[in-house]
Formats: sequence, structure tokens, C-alpha cells
Amino acid sequence: MTKDFFLEATEISPVIPAVNSEERLEIALRTESPLIYVLYGDICNITDIVARIKETGKKAIVHVDLVGGLATKEIALDFMDKYVHPDGIISMKSNLISHANELGFLTIQRFYIMDVLTYRNVEKHIRLAGPDVVEFMPAGLTKAMGYLMEDVDKPIVASGLVLDKQDIMEALKIGAVAVSTTNKDLWDC
Repeated sequence: MTKDFFLEATEISPVIPAVNSEERLEIALRTESPLIYVLYGDICNITDIVARIKETGKKAIVHVDLVGGLATKEIALDFMDKYVHPDGIISMKSNLISHANELGFLTIQRFYIMDVLTYRNVEKHIRLAGPDVVEFMPAGLTKAMGYLMEDVDKPIVASGLVLDKQDIMEALKIGAVAVSTTNKDLWDC
């Protein structure tokens, strides 16, 4: 999947279902969104989870840091490439994003902005890893996110603590291309 496809998909549906269980996956498969974030699974079932998503014509973007049994090393991405075939990779680890780029995956680097130090290091990590898309958490930090967007030349996804439609609208208003959430009540906003 290309970055252009990702951006076109977020224009169709700017809310990306982020699934953390089989039950949530079943619901997400029935949404309008052409993209699904996979935030659960292990080395025994991740291939089946991704295949189920792809069978419906949707794109599976796997958060590799959350797949049970995978180390946060480049070999984990080689496994994903050879056996799982996701359409994209999410990680908080710069080394994994860099290697995923080498393998041709769409890459989303996730940052949890918890303090000023993290805020100041974002640009350095983006330059180092070169993700296609950057994701900031929590989504409610729209003021900080607005400042970061001025310095980051990448599409931005907001996520984390998305409580209601207003959180989605505020993130989109400041320039996020999409909002990912595990809140199933907001998936078809």
C-alpha cells in the first residue's frame, strides 16, 4: 500500500478502526473504513487476522510492537513480510520503521507525547526513521499537535483517548488526515 492510497482512504473515511480483540475486528469489518489498525494478536494468529481483513477488501495495518511473541528487532519485520503480508506497519521504534521502509511497507511511526522532552525529540526520530505517516497520542493534545504539524512534513494521524466526535473534529480541524480509535461507537462518525 502506498502513502497516496492511505491518504485517499482517509479522505473516504477519516476515522480508522483500531481493533484490539476478535469482537472488535468483526465490527470493524462492517464499517466504511478501507483501513483497519490491528492492535492485538500473536505469532500464532496474526496471519489469520490479516487474511480476514484482506478478504473483505480492506487494508490491514499491524502495530508490530503489540504482536505477542515478536521481539522489537528487524527480524520481526522479516517474519511479517514473509508470512503475514500486512499492508502497513505501525511502531514506536525508529529501527523497526526504518527496516519496514526497506521492505516496502507503508510505515506509521507512533509517538506518545507525554512531556516536553518527548515533544522535542519527535523531529529527530522522524528524520532518523523516515516514516510515511506520523501518529500522535493522545489525540486530545490538539494545541501541541498543531505546533508539531508546523515542523513535521508528514501526514498526521491522531489517536489515543478519543472520547467523542468533538475530539475527532478538533484533530481534523488542525490538520490531521485521520483519527484512529478503539472506540467502536465512533467508527462510523
